Amino acid sequence: MKLFDLSGKKCLITGAGGLLGRYHAEAIIEAGGSVILTDIDRNSVVSLAEDLKEGYEKECASWAVMDVTDHKSISGVLNRMGPIDILINNAAKDPKVDSTGLNDSIPQSRFEVMSLKSWKEGLDVSLNGTFLVTQAVINKMIKNNTAGVILNISSDLSVIAPDQRIYKNLSESFSEQNVKPIFYSASKWAIVGMTKYLATYFASKNIRVNSISPGGVFNDHPKGFVEKISNLIPMSRMANVDEYKGAVIFACSDASSYMTGHNLILDGGRSLW
Repeated sequence: MKLFDLSGKKCLITGAGGLLGRYHAEAIIEAGGSVILTDIDRNSVVSLAEDLKEGYEKECASWAVMDVTDHKSISGVLNRMGPIDILINNAAKDPKVDSTGLNDSIPQSRFEVMSLKSWKEGLDVSLNGTFLVTQAVINKMIKNNTAGVILNISSDLSVIAPDQRIYKNLSESFSEQNVKPIFYSASKWAIVGMTKYLATYFASKNIRVNSISPGGVFNDHPKGFVEKISNLIPMSRMANVDEYKGAVIFACSDASSYMTGHNLILDGGRSLW
């Protein structure tokens, strides 16, 4: 179990106010580390930090408001922090299916009518944010001679195309059908490419870079949507919110000390079909 021990390690998490941010943080803390929770939404990280300190210990979590697309915002946060051992790039823009099976970006999410502005905004957080934060953190790691770990959160849609049929609503016309937008797939595929690039680029600096590609996480989705996506998964279900914690601990600890440039797919087998 010593291989999984993160005692004394400090981990910065971007997009910590999102659905999986809490569980990435819990994974690091439960392995003995501490977390710096960052998000553009102040209320979400303040609330999460308080919850974690109440559930674990007061020194386990701190928070900072940070815009991953703004170099000054990133620098301002990092300048206030000591050495960082681990970075989890979790921030992303991902339109969600609501209780009706739709989202508020229709029809802008459709490729046929997507504006260049929407395309750029979709890439900005996931891709540009990952670039900017990783660059700043790696420079800090090198300056402090830190044997660091970068973990990029990608998606099962980094290795397969989205099956748009699971979003289909028969009561809607073709042009009004909900879809997973192209910027999500493009950014997640690019993050895996970035992971491999950085892994080789910084291997001599003793910095490991890996990614995990989670499948869909159940979060009160409509019954019809859950049934359709479950039919695409050999394990016949969506992931539970805490099922990626083990992978996070593995990737961030010495348990994976000889692994770099790898994209670990955790999708219940969906990408096998």
